Amino acid sequence: MPISQVIRNVRPLGAAAVDLVIEAGKIKAALPTGSADAKLSCLLDGQGQLVLPALVESHVHFDKTLWTRPWRPNTAGPTRNDRIRNEQVLLQDFGVPIAQRAGALIEHCIGRGSLYFRSHVDVQTVWGLRHVEAMLALRDQYKHLIDLQLVAFPQGGLLIQPGTAALMQEALEMGVDIVGGIDPAAIDRDPVRHLEALFEWAVRYDRGVDIHLHDPADLGRWEIERIADMTQACGLQGRVMISHAYCLGAFAPAELHGLADRLCELEISIMTCAPSHVTVPPVAMLRSRNVNVCSGSDGIRDAWSPMGNGDMLERAMLMAMRFGWSKDADLEMAFDIVSAGGARALGLQAYGLAPGCPANLLVLPAESLAAAVVDRSPRRAVISRGKIVARDGVFLSI
Repeated sequence: MPISQVIRNVRPLGAAAVDLVIEAGKIKAALPTGSADAKLSCLLDGQGQLVLPALVESHVHFDKTLWTRPWRPNTAGPTRNDRIRNEQVLLQDFGVPIAQRAGALIEHCIGRGSLYFRSHVDVQTVWGLRHVEAMLALRDQYKHLIDLQLVAFPQGGLLIQPGTAALMQEALEMGVDIVGGIDPAAIDRDPVRHLEALFEWAVRYDRGVDIHLHDPADLGRWEIERIADMTQACGLQGRVMISHAYCLGAFAPAELHGLADRLCELEISIMTCAPSHVTVPPVAMLRSRNVNVCSGSDGIRDAWSPMGNGDMLERAMLMAMRFGWSKDADLEMAFDIVSAGGARALGLQAYGLAPGCPANLLVLPAESLAAAVVDRSPRRAVISRGKIVARDGVFLSI
């Protein structure tokens, strides 16, 4: 018979305090604080702290991180193609294996409260499928603690690099979860053929699609319209994400209402890291039209940038700063984007604090949900499937 435990005196998303009863790694009940059976084993006494669903890292590149390595000055040139070439040179014969670098970063992210991830994994002819093989092994290594989705990502181009298409299909046959794409026009120079290949594979292998889209202004908007057309034609509603979508920031929000309504209808998610140096999607408008928006760290301490620390509460704060959000309702929206918004984008079937959901939780001191985003307290307890796996940012166990 499953053994029940209790997390005592915690405030779900800042609401009134409850005792959370946990059984078989799932939330069984939320009872008024102090009313849970005194005989139950106490997993944690929350002492009135907030309890939140574990955070969702919707867009990261674990395979490319330099995490745990000594500081390395950035040597990339100014353009995207410069950065791609610089990364290829750096990682081609890098002495520290992906398992060591990415594994340490995964544990670091767990320590900050993320237990759900989507990681883009490079599929390039310069190194074949070795990144895929390493990340599949890590997915298996950490499967008892986290949910990790992998995206086959043709960073160097799908059409312009002969042999990449075959590698993409092999990666999908190996068990990669999502078909990835990148800049169908700027990099591959043939947007229709690029998108047709992605959606053909998505149908053939029964996968979702996640496209890096940096192409600007009218060009990018046209590509989003084609992505919507193909999503509808292929019956992939709810299984498509457009990552970055910088082009949407080139238009007045009111000009995008029709497109936003179509994205909502087709359940196409928009992922933004809310960077400060480029145009970004008008998140508040998209949310007002019921478009799902999620967020991620993108690269963390890699050849593209030394920035990033894998803390999705900090990502929510950075998003609030980028958009000038200061009201509690806005800060709560920022939190929703790095939690429930990510869960919707990743197609998670059970997420949150309701009975029946996995006991994947983050407990931390804060007066309110808005305060949690602003304060980003390091005093965090992270619970995966009913087991404490990190305290105060320190990963405890695999």
